[in-house]
Amino acid sequence: MALRIQPALLRRLAGKLRWGSVIITGTNGKTTTARLLSTILQDAGYRLVHNRSGANLKEGLTSAFLEDAAAAGRRADIALMEVDEATVPEAVRELRPLGIVVTNFFRDQLDRYGELDTTVSLVGRGTDAVGGRGFVVLNADDPLVAALGRGRGERAVFYGVEDDRCGKRTMTQTREQRHCLTCGRELDYSVFYYGHLGRYACPGGDFRRPAPDVRAGAVCLEGARGASFTLSVRGEGEVRVAMPVPGLYNVYNALAALAAALELGVPLSRAAASLERARASFGRMEVIPVEGRNVLLALVKNPTGFNQVLETLLGDAPAADGAGEVGDRSPRNFLIAINDRYADGTDISWLWDVDFEVLAERGARVGEIIVSGLRAHDMALRLKYAGVPEASVRVVPGLSEALDRALAVTAKGKTLLVTPTYTAMLELRDIISRRGYAPPFWEAEKT
Repeated sequence: MALRIQPALLRRLAGKLRWGSVIITGTNGKTTTARLLSTILQDAGYRLVHNRSGANLKEGLTSAFLEDAAAAGRRADIALMEVDEATVPEAVRELRPLGIVVTNFFRDQLDRYGELDTTVSLVGRGTDAVGGRGFVVLNADDPLVAALGRGRGERAVFYGVEDDRCGKRTMTQTREQRHCLTCGRELDYSVFYYGHLGRYACPGGDFRRPAPDVRAGAVCLEGARGASFTLSVRGEGEVRVAMPVPGLYNVYNALAALAAALELGVPLSRAAASLERARASFGRMEVIPVEGRNVLLALVKNPTGFNQVLETLLGDAPAADGAGEVGDRSPRNFLIAINDRYADGTDISWLWDVDFEVLAERGARVGEIIVSGLRAHDMALRLKYAGVPEASVRVVPGLSEALDRALAVTAKGKTLLVTPTYTAMLELRDIISRRGYAPPFWEAEKT
């Protein structure tokens, strides 16, 4: 309604910031990267405007500014805005940002974006519009993202992983990018971290992975408990970082947040220390105690993200939240909830590109898998073709009933692993909230 009354409202409110705006975009990791960066900046004393709920279209950005404008107190220093990829060009025009952070590019919501080159083009238009007045933080290990930095000189800051133990020499999962964007020849990879992220070079010498300015070495992944790594920054030394947010993909999110924080003037030691107490956003590896058990919510929305979530959840390391103890070989129960509403993406063909076959492996120790949501039967069919025994899969379309069933088969003191799409995650979290086990997500994000 406010935008109908004053179409230039977002631009006018952004113009009142003391410093300016930072945009975070990309396929996976926007919300978590923004959450990590907000923790660092708040610890450093900055007052922020931040769309914490993840509402990342123009209306959501404007709402965040309106909420801040209604609050008493001094003028905000920085607006930290998670932005939908298709909204990036418009957001850059309205916000005129200090910088842009780009996490990665993977196929996502095919009904909205079509092929991946559409998404890359939209974000590229936004980074081009920033020109030389702002910094651009880019994932060096993603060739689609790294290519956005060509010709930017020192205004492009690259981050990446420098630990071959985290990767593989061959990649069997779906790769979104195989070819050099200059000459079209297939890229050579010395290591794959996941998907098409890794250390790559064009055999003709036209394009190669940029040397990261901010990098993670000696990475230690500890299952659902968290991750640690040695953070090295060109010209500023190194420091060991341990954070309670798990998974290699969250190491990348942490590097993106750290790179942006350094560009904004936060000292390396202070930024690294802030990550020690950081936590994931609602529904992104969020653990909620329910009826003597832990419910771990891990949002999924595309093949690469789902594969990384499964790899993290099936890791052998014990989890501090109660997911396991050293020597604990008890079965792990899953609740997989798939919706196909607009916010999820109405095309669910991507489920066939997820490596669900890992759930059928003996070492996975999977107990019962409850499938739920609007496309519960589609998910059950996919698990059947993945080789998961039919006796292990139960279809319960209603989310409340599915949660009850999943809790019933999970022993007290253990963790139920829940992998929902976006709207299913919101519904499940609302059910848990109404039962009194957690605050509504918009309240949780303010803590």
